[in-house]
Amino acid sequence: MGLLVLVRHGQASFLADDYDRLSALGEAQARLLGAFWARRGIHFDRVVTGPRVRQVRTAELAGEAYVAAGGTWPGHTVLPALDEMQAEALLKRSLADAERIHPRVGELLARYRAADAATSGPAFQRLFEAVTGMWVRGEIDTPGIESYAAFAARVHGALASLRGEGRGQRIVAFTSGGPVGVGMQLALGLDHPAALDLAMVVKNASVSEFLFTDQRFTLRTFNTLPHLDDPAHETMR
Repeated sequence: MGLLVLVRHGQASFLADDYDRLSALGEAQARLLGAFWARRGIHFDRVVTGPRVRQVRTAELAGEAYVAAGGTWPGHTVLPALDEMQAEALLKRSLADAERIHPRVGELLARYRAADAATSGPAFQRLFEAVTGMWVRGEIDTPGIESYAAFAARVHGALASLRGEGRGQRIVAFTSGGPVGVGMQLALGLDHPAALDLAMVVKNASVSEFLFTDQRFTLRTFNTLPHLDDPAHETMR
């Protein structure tokens, strides 16, 4: 039986011009994870990442910390199908349609624009969840934006390839919250809205584990942070 570990990237640069880079805290989260694995003697036969900078960099920093603690870390390979859903583009390009279809979106947008530094994160999250919820239900369809069904299908394909190529191996994949939600969907037989709901609560640098064979894909742990002792290091955005 194999083990597939899905890791969400460390905290990225939320609300910055370039979201796709780790914050200082995100870098620390990644290093702490690698050091924790090394201390526990946890090894991996294969390391893969999605294509985003934040995903690759999380893998690199975890690997550096693992090696610094005396472990041997496989070189990572990039698996484009483990990319996140097109959430940023969706929000930018679908917001007007979403606001026209559902008045509540306009209210959430106004609250977000009026939010201060302390409340901007929660306000954004509520707006983001409202728009992506409409997207997963097929209420908005923006040209050039991958549908949730297509997103889930490509992640399912990536997971299937990892299972097929890695029989009996211990594999770690550094990705984002969306693909972790799809992993939960596969393990628990969830529908698309339920999978998206779980993706929304996946924490930065969290670990979700799945046992697999050719016929089985079984949940072992979800959204755990065994490497973070300080609650201040726990983030979702």
